[in-house]
Amino acid sequence: MAIEEGAIITGTVSGLTGFGAFVDLGDGKRGMVHISEVANTYVQNIQDYLVEGQEVTVQVLSIAENGKISLSIKRLIPKDAPVEKPPRREPPKIVWQGPKRKVVALGDFDGMMSRFKQVSEEKCGELRRSTDAKRGGRGGRRGR
Repeated sequence: MAIEEGAIITGTVSGLTGFGAFVDLGDGKRGMVHISEVANTYVQNIQDYLVEGQEVTVQVLSIAENGKISLSIKRLIPKDAPVEKPPRREPPKIVWQGPKRKVVALGDFDGMMSRFKQVSEEKCGELRRSTDAKRGGRGGRRGR
């Protein structure tokens, strides 16, 4: 079968890329449908419209001297046909559940107080070291 410009051929999608789809036309011939030639609407993700192995009817737009075949699906869609948008892929909904906190038994007041005291002393020590270093006190730089 000879492929010529303007011919309408049925082929099978053999590969998808970010810029288009490759279509096997039979007899070892292969052409490409650019992403702008897939649908009558803006196509952001070609995988919303085509899948590998899908049978498609295409029109041959051009055949370059090096043998590259340019194809179109869009040219075979009637201009007045309703535009079918692909189903919208919603990102998963994430519900914030607040900070994770350890649950301490309510009756263990002495344990809570000892933990609070320990954490408080650690934070006060860190604060003291930080401010002393900035003021030039203990641990600060000397002999400028």
